[in-house]
Amino acid sequence: MSETENLDQVRQRMEQLTDELEKHNKAYYVDNNPTISDELYDSMFQELSRLEAQYPQFKSLFSPTQRVGAAVQSELSKVRHAVPMLSIYTETDYTAEGAYNFEARMRRELELPEDVSIEYDTELKFDGLAINLRYEDGILVQAATRGDGYTGEDVTANVKTIRTIPLRAEGLPKVFEVRGEVIMHKAVFERLNEEQKALGLKLFANPRNAAAGSLRQLDPALTAKRSLNFYAYGFGEVSEMPVSSQSELLVYLKGKGFPVAPEHGLAHNPEELQAFHSRVAEIRQDLPFDIDGVVYKVNSFDRQKQLGFVSREPRWACAHKYPPEEVQTQVLDITVQVGRTGKLTPVARLKPVFVGGVTVSNVSLNNEEFLEKLGVKIGDTVVVHRAGDVIPEVVRVIPELRPADAKDFVMPEICPVCGSHAYKEEGEKDRHCSGGPFCKAQRVQAILHFVSRTAMGIGGIGEKLAEQLIHADLVKTVADIYKLKKENLLGLERMGEKSAENLLASIEASKHTTLERFIYALGVPEVGEATARTLASHFGALKKIEEASLEQLMEVEDIGPAVAECILHFFAEPVNLEVIGALIEDGVTWEENQGTKDEDLPFKGMTFVLTGSLPTLSRDKASDLIRKFGGKVSGSVSKKTAYVLAGEAAGSKLAKAQELGINIISEEDLFKLINQGDNTDV
Repeated sequence: MSETENLDQVRQRMEQLTDELEKHNKAYYVDNNPTISDELYDSMFQELSRLEAQYPQFKSLFSPTQRVGAAVQSELSKVRHAVPMLSIYTETDYTAEGAYNFEARMRRELELPEDVSIEYDTELKFDGLAINLRYEDGILVQAATRGDGYTGEDVTANVKTIRTIPLRAEGLPKVFEVRGEVIMHKAVFERLNEEQKALGLKLFANPRNAAAGSLRQLDPALTAKRSLNFYAYGFGEVSEMPVSSQSELLVYLKGKGFPVAPEHGLAHNPEELQAFHSRVAEIRQDLPFDIDGVVYKVNSFDRQKQLGFVSREPRWACAHKYPPEEVQTQVLDITVQVGRTGKLTPVARLKPVFVGGVTVSNVSLNNEEFLEKLGVKIGDTVVVHRAGDVIPEVVRVIPELRPADAKDFVMPEICPVCGSHAYKEEGEKDRHCSGGPFCKAQRVQAILHFVSRTAMGIGGIGEKLAEQLIHADLVKTVADIYKLKKENLLGLERMGEKSAENLLASIEASKHTTLERFIYALGVPEVGEATARTLASHFGALKKIEEASLEQLMEVEDIGPAVAECILHFFAEPVNLEVIGALIEDGVTWEENQGTKDEDLPFKGMTFVLTGSLPTLSRDKASDLIRKFGGKVSGSVSKKTAYVLAGEAAGSKLAKAQELGINIISEEDLFKLINQGDNTDV
């Protein structure tokens, strides 16, 4: 036999082993119906591994040996989603009304007569980590987490270790992105925590955290040991769609080897939607994995396109959750936290308790009024639940379990951080520290707010560094951030030369901002991003806001008496004006439009939608520019959209704009539009 013939036989044997192992893998992990013994599977696997080591040129891209974990990664790189991974609207009514509310919204949006029914697909709402699997020519080439919906993390090497995810799926279109949930089964979670405990390591709070932590490991071999599972339920970018509805998609995905939860079906009215919600509630505890609700989706893809999106959510889908879990635990202590605006918030320190999928040990008690109504004492047994399965909350005290040594808690009249007087205005619920910028707690929170992305956008300053800057007496007010020198930073813990240079560069870059960002960054009580934007648009100049009367402030859209009072008091405080003056003196600048009427702005009354990556502008900068010239920025495309500003890797918004005949422009076109309507240098 010639060497060529021998190599050809080796290649054929490796292909045969790959195909057989792939079939047995699906039978065992996806279908729960093993077809060969573990010993025979292991011997075939070892034979393939030996041949791949000897003949690496024949190793397949979808070889089952990839599932044991590749080399350790240095970091998880970023992946821009071709089609955004949007979150689903959550119905807050846990009762049957939730199903009726969804049906009413869909019927209203579609403008259907009463005698025309809507077909819905009903599914489970997994409590795991959303993932996007990209297949090209049927081979898995990339896997990415949801991230912020537009950009996720590349976890391809780790995902390949999950045995329920096909490395190859025959018959898929040229490009097909499968979306679903990576989860950890309850039994696996319990076993993992037993191992962690035996090793003296930190226990995982719940299966979701364990799954997320396992998937984001830099060592894929460690991910492989965690026995993660995957369930498919959607799609991202596709070169062609082989089905026309959500229910057909689930059948299609299952036929291609993707695990699909069997608990799904069709509904044609709110009664059937609620019946599914109730039926799943009965079996919820018996499922091998955690869920926190069910999902309703308009079944027809054509109708989904007709309904479109609102903000970052599809109109055609809804998560109908279950009521939050309630548990009992004991209040070990009550302490006070001081926030950015000086608000004193009582916090219950609880005996740690597992509720709604997480371990809860601290719960906000809101304010004195809430404390009085609740009647809670230190030592009390209380009932805790997670409001909407998100925010832990104390709902009631159990007086009959109150111990004899239970202690009353009284809100302090001095700040626990700086010792300043803590006051409460007549008619107000909250108590505030009068220390202002001299209170370290307020300074830390003020710094974190000031540097945040939607404020001044200074990267590199987190809570630990903010505390160090204050402790070292380098930052007394936010204006001192612009006085920091390299030699100051190098003396701080974990601050190397490169980190110091990057931080100083970010600080310098932040000096050129917008009026609305500057107002928001100042931390005026009750003034969020939207109010800051409205103030900037209405007055056009900071000086006009500083000098505005209460009546003038109340003339601004959406600003009522309470917010107007907060703004008036803030700009009447000499310390705040000194900080503003120092910031301007340090070089913080923005453009004002004192001489420009709203009617003269080129984008007045126009709504823009942004999609993809622009050549020179970040999404925030592009939005700022559009708003500066009178436009509005929306997260979804509709008939009211004037322009869609599209960059590289534009997703579904671009397709929607093309479908509706909306004007699509580039970054260069945006600048041309501005210059046609206004001679301002941009």
